[in-house]
Amino acid sequence: MSASAKLSVIPSAAPAERGEGAMIEVAGLNKIYRTREGQHIEALKNVGFDIADGEFVTVVGPSGCGKSTLLKILAGTLRRSTGSVKVRQRPIDGPSRDVGVVFQAPVLLPWRTVLENVLVPIEIQGLSMKEYEPRARAYLKLVGLEGFENKYPNELSGGMQQRVGISRGLVHEPAFLLMDEPFGALDAMTRETMNLELLRIWSQSRKTVMLVTHSIPEAVFLADRVIVMSPRPGRISEILQVDLPRPRTLEMINSERFGGYVSAIRKHFHSLGLDA
Repeated sequence: MSASAKLSVIPSAAPAERGEGAMIEVAGLNKIYRTREGQHIEALKNVGFDIADGEFVTVVGPSGCGKSTLLKILAGTLRRSTGSVKVRQRPIDGPSRDVGVVFQAPVLLPWRTVLENVLVPIEIQGLSMKEYEPRARAYLKLVGLEGFENKYPNELSGGMQQRVGISRGLVHEPAFLLMDEPFGALDAMTRETMNLELLRIWSQSRKTVMLVTHSIPEAVFLADRVIVMSPRPGRISEILQVDLPRPRTLEMINSERFGGYVSAIRKHFHSLGLDA
C-alpha cells in the first residue's frame, strides 16, 4: 500500500477516545448463550467502544461473529451477560425510545398504508398520533416518498419499502439508529442508490448511526469508522478511521485510498481463512 493510502487503525485493546459525553458507551460487553443441552456458547467477549454524537459507524465481520447479537443488545431486545451499555449515559436494559431500529427486511404491515406503517412505533409507544403524523410525513418527504403516503406496501419497489422502514425507524426521533443489513436483500444497483440515499438522509438528520453489514466496500463507503470483528467469540479486532471526504460519491469506490481500506479489512479475514 502506498504512503498516500496509509490507514488510521485504532487497536481493539484501546477503543477510540471520542471525548466526554459520547452518545454510545460500551465497555466489557460479554454475551453467553446457554443451549438446551446445557452448553455455553460465547458469542461476544470483552467488546468495548464509544460512538460520538452524530457519528456514522459500521460493523463488519465473518458470519456468526456476533454482529447481530451486538445490535440486539444495543437495541435492548437481548440481555447482555456482563458489561455495560449506555446511550446518553443511561444504561440500556430494555427497549428504549432513544434507539430506533431498521431491519434487513422492512417488515411492513400489508393492510396498512405507507403513512400508517411509519406511525406504528408511535402507536406502540402510546404517543400522540396527532403530534407525530407531521413528523412522519416530513420523514417520508426526506426519503423521497412524498405523495406515496396512502399507497400500500405491495405497490412499492423493494428500495421504496426500505425507505419506509428507515422513516419508521426515525419517526419517534431516536438519538441512535441501528441498522441490521438494511440493503442486503436488494440488487447491486438499488443497493448503491440506497447507500447514497442513506448518506443524504444522515447528513440532514444528523442522527448517530450504527450499521451492520457483510459488505466490506459498503462498510467503508458509509462510515466515519469501521468496527472490524473477529470470529466467535466476537471481539473487536480493529477500529479503522475512514479519512474520505464527505459527501461521498460512487467515484470514490475506484480510488486508491478507498481500495486501501477495503484491502486492509479483507486481508484481516483472509489471514484467518475466512470470508467477511
